Amino acid sequence: MTHFRHLRRAFWLCLLAALPRAMADPVQSVPTLEVDRYLGTWYEIGHLPMFFQRLCVSDTTAQYSKNADGSIAVLNSCRHEDRQLDIARGTATVLPNSGNARLKVQFFWPFSGDYWVIGLASDYHWALVGSPNNKYLWLLSRSPTLAQTDVDTALQIARRQGFDLDKFIYTPHGER
Repeated sequence: MTHFRHLRRAFWLCLLAALPRAMADPVQSVPTLEVDRYLGTWYEIGHLPMFFQRLCVSDTTAQYSKNADGSIAVLNSCRHEDRQLDIARGTATVLPNSGNARLKVQFFWPFSGDYWVIGLASDYHWALVGSPNNKYLWLLSRSPTLAQTDVDTALQIARRQGFDLDKFIYTPHGER
């Protein structure tokens, strides 16, 4: 009987742990993205930790431009602890029927990742990018700083869509 009680307690604990995600909205991209307005330089305001950015400590940016074939050239850069600049080049392609707001980004063949614009200021001065599995999240801005009200608005969008922001990392820009 004691064993059954422990199993039942474990079941309820697992169920309770899953509730925040179960109660969250599924990840949704914005209805439409005007790609030409999105092109240019973006500064990372913050992100959820991920393997490929493990050495980045500051000055993280993304630059998007159009390739001749209609795909999007991606140039990501950041600084390591020793101030060394790290650069990654990739290509993004828009997924059909996504209003241009869902892309696949590839930095090395054959691997690609989901890049969904899930929040966007009407004037394109900030963007929130995530993955449909809630693992990846970036808050981007056209300038190295972003008003706290905009940060709060963007992160609320992320929370509603089930992103766990307990490990969200803010990105410093400029000399340290």
